[in-house]
Amino acid sequence: MVSLELWVETMQTLALVLVAAVVATAVAVPIGILAARNRAVSVVVRPVLDFMQTTPVFVYLIPAVFFFGVGVVPGVVATILFAIPPGVRLTELGIRQVDREVVEAAQAFGARPGQVLREVQLPLALPSIMAGVNQVIMLALSMVVTAGLLGAAGLGAVVVRAVTQLDVGSGFEGGLAVVLLAVFLDRLTAAFGHPTALSRLRPRIRRTPPREEAGVPAPRPGEPARTTS
Repeated sequence: MVSLELWVETMQTLALVLVAAVVATAVAVPIGILAARNRAVSVVVRPVLDFMQTTPVFVYLIPAVFFFGVGVVPGVVATILFAIPPGVRLTELGIRQVDREVVEAAQAFGARPGQVLREVQLPLALPSIMAGVNQVIMLALSMVVTAGLLGAAGLGAVVVRAVTQLDVGSGFEGGLAVVLLAVFLDRLTAAFGHPTALSRLRPRIRRTPPREEAGVPAPRPGEPARTTS
């Protein structure tokens, strides 16, 4: 980003995406949990999500401009509305896919519904929930250029300016910066849903070798193994 001389614009875009993603996630995850635990809510929410996902992107700009005018705020509002559906769907899917026997076992030990949700369902559904957060961030980033049409600063404004001035070089640099930022955010959010290789290796590193547990020291390099009678 520094080599492209777009560091300030990249930080403006990152701020817009993070604010929109945090708000969209804060709205989507509770709705997804409620839809997974209540059949009636799921039936009501599903057509609304279908409508939101099939609505063209520019349609979101009409109410945003009508209520908030032109600038950063309508861009953030339109981005939030556009990014909510995948978070709701993947949160509901993750909780519904939790093994029913595990939930029943927790209930049999006297866990309350809130404890089952916090300590059983949410941890087991975390990969699916993080995939939803990842999609929320990607959709928010895809609205950058659209937000630039409304006057929001950042990489979207760079691309819009390049299109209006037919500046191919500047438009390519702005698009490349958006792609690099998308790749970085995608890898970062995907890492939270899966354990790293180091965390998987730690139990093996700390485990005591079976020969030492039996009281037999490990042989030195080049020394024959000792046996016990």
